[in-house]
Amino acid sequence: MPEPMHLALSPSKDGFTSLELLPRMANRHGLVAGATGTGKTVTLRVMAEAFSRSGVPVFMADVKGDLSGLAKPGAENPKLKERLEMLKLTEHAFEGFPVVFWDLFGEQGHPVRTTVSEMGPLLLARLLNLNDTQGGVLSLVFKVADDQGLLLLDLKDLRSMLAYVAEHATELKTQYGNVSAASVGAIQRNLLALEEQGGDRFFGEPALNLEDFIQTDAKGRGVVNILAADKLLQSPKLYATFLLWLLAELFEQLPEVGDPDKPKIAFFFDEAHLLFEDAPEALLEKIEQVVRLVRSKGVGIYFCSQNPLDIPDKVLGQLGNRVQHALRAFTPRDQKAVKAAAETFRSNPDLDVSTAIMELAVGEALVSFLDEKGTPGIVRRAWVMPPASQFPPLDRSERQAVLDRSAVAGFYEKAVDRESAFELLKAKAESQSRQAAQEAQRRVEEKERAREERAPSSRSDTALESFGKGLARAAGSSIGRALVRGVMGSLFGGGRGRNRGLF
Repeated sequence: MPEPMHLALSPSKDGFTSLELLPRMANRHGLVAGATGTGKTVTLRVMAEAFSRSGVPVFMADVKGDLSGLAKPGAENPKLKERLEMLKLTEHAFEGFPVVFWDLFGEQGHPVRTTVSEMGPLLLARLLNLNDTQGGVLSLVFKVADDQGLLLLDLKDLRSMLAYVAEHATELKTQYGNVSAASVGAIQRNLLALEEQGGDRFFGEPALNLEDFIQTDAKGRGVVNILAADKLLQSPKLYATFLLWLLAELFEQLPEVGDPDKPKIAFFFDEAHLLFEDAPEALLEKIEQVVRLVRSKGVGIYFCSQNPLDIPDKVLGQLGNRVQHALRAFTPRDQKAVKAAAETFRSNPDLDVSTAIMELAVGEALVSFLDEKGTPGIVRRAWVMPPASQFPPLDRSERQAVLDRSAVAGFYEKAVDRESAFELLKAKAESQSRQAAQEAQRRVEEKERAREERAPSSRSDTALESFGKGLARAAGSSIGRALVRGVMGSLFGGGRGRNRGLF
């Protein structure tokens, strides 16, 4: 049975009491909340270190660019020394942890890619900010691609598929329904905007193998996967959609494990409000379902946000392990958040939670972890343990050294563009164009042959044909016209007066 994870120290009559997160309860999810500058990032670091020591791999997004120091042992400094003395920690071991860096843009870590098909129409519609009608058209496009066996791997595949569906809208209408040209145009424009933000680099192959996230080192410590998100956060929809996709993939791919002794992976969602902001009801229901069920896959999810109100109630109710840093009550909404946060804890008769939340110092928090039976512990005021890793981020050469010795070094760096919808539709269009050209040429040749067959040779004119030609030449003179009238009248048996004026 894995040892409990010591995360905080609560003052007591005898000194300090250790507050521990039980590995067996770590897949019951959690919340780290608090205002800016109250110590949330340090708490995330300490939790990631504790999970790694327990042999649990970790995924976390580095939204500020200051978590890379997890790869190196920390060092004593005046501020840390003061904290250690206050907590009476006479021995504090500094250590670095096994780290793998990832980056959607491939600049500060190994590239992270998925395919358009794996992303699916629901998440992609949110990423592209589509309305219901446009989202319906996108789902239709995915269905047509599936039925025709066309792979949607990257954005050019999706663009080609959209163009194909628009061009064949009449043919597809009976089986799939109406396709709005305006909706297709809107999707194409939003794809262009996504490409300008660099989102096109996220789609393609080789796609991320989630097993590469679930690794341990030679010492049995869980690998800490750090996603460079400082640049990514400038595109909040892309950031949020990527994390939701990653969570959905874990849910889809991992087998059921029931209640394991420890999680297979701990997943941290920093800036969690972005996950739920402007999300349609269908997506919120999907998130709530995944959070509820992914626990049985051995995944522990920890949301990190400034305000507990950022998390929908259905999701918040599933977060059993809580670390609440200070909140500020400057506005009515802030006061509501303080009250809501206080009410979510199991009450402590010796602690006024509502008041304590606004008095907490930096690095101090209200802590409640689940006990052996899964019951929330009584909330306690506590100090978060100091981290063992380096506070400052790694410099460029240090980060590169970590990348070079990574187990996946060199695998994801080179993109692969295999035959998919774009190539197949292009080949199909070229084939149809050649067939159309050949058919047009055939018709021209048939018309030419028919014309030649109808045209008589000058040497084979019959007597009647020669007479007709002469008659036509004679029709130009007054004598000729009289002659023609006479001849025609004789041929058709008409009287002279009846045919007068016919020519």
